[in-house]
Amino acid sequence: MKREQKKKLQAYWFVLPALVFFLLLIAYPLVKVLVDSFQYKTLLNPGQSAFAGFANYLNVIKGEYFSTALWNTVIWTFLSVAGEYVLGITSALALNQNVKGRGFFRGVIVIPWVVPIVVAGMTWQWMLAPDYGIINNWLVNIGILDEPYYWLGETDTALLTVTFVNIWRSFPFYTISLLAALQSVPKELIEAAVIDGAGIRTRFFKIILPQLKSVSLVLIFIHIIWTAVNFEFIWIMTEGGPLHASETLPIQIYRLAMKEFNVGAASSLASIMLVMMIIGFGAYFLITTLKRRNIKKRSEMT
Repeated sequence: MKREQKKKLQAYWFVLPALVFFLLLIAYPLVKVLVDSFQYKTLLNPGQSAFAGFANYLNVIKGEYFSTALWNTVIWTFLSVAGEYVLGITSALALNQNVKGRGFFRGVIVIPWVVPIVVAGMTWQWMLAPDYGIINNWLVNIGILDEPYYWLGETDTALLTVTFVNIWRSFPFYTISLLAALQSVPKELIEAAVIDGAGIRTRFFKIILPQLKSVSLVLIFIHIIWTAVNFEFIWIMTEGGPLHASETLPIQIYRLAMKEFNVGAASSLASIMLVMMIIGFGAYFLITTLKRRNIKKRSEMT
């Protein structure tokens, strides 16, 4: 065997574990979900199934709470990602300043991120309880509330309350990532802007924020996916209630699969979520590609 062929064979052996991992743990489950979405399939009788065509998709879309879950998913994802980013970049800018105790605060701020979701959810559920919750006691004692409020039990506040808790837990990830990116912003650039008379607002929007664009986009994209498919926080704190007020699409998928045992319907709803994600990111990729081409054309013309 020639030396070149040996090198290629070695390369295939190195790639093989990753390929097996991808096929078994990613590709096969994904294909199985897509296949099951076109089947009448139930956990009550897993041995029997029949071809359903698009019946599962139509039944899911026509479902009483599909539009509510879809809208809740949009609100939950948008508010969570927006809140996490704003809080993350604000805290990153603060921790980037040369202040006393900076190292201590940089260590403390990651605590919410390392707390397990189950522990964080149950702790906040306890703190928000109307009977003995410490937050209600504080709000009543300082005069903001006249009486304790059931934050997780009212349809108007359940989803927003869980969103707030999710922001609290996830923003340190933004802080750490953006703080690392801030370290690479040239100080000379900022000092030159200060000499030219640029204010804090101008320096932030014209110099610092563009330098963080790549990191910010990666963070936002990752967290859009993580948040949209997040199941644990909402299930632990409200189980999608009250009256489906905080039910998102992942919660509905769980209900269909594990409460109603309708695997076909659950798989079709999961496939709908997958298609939505692909369309969303495909549209963004297309728009950014067209923008880059236009900018390139303009620069070539000039």
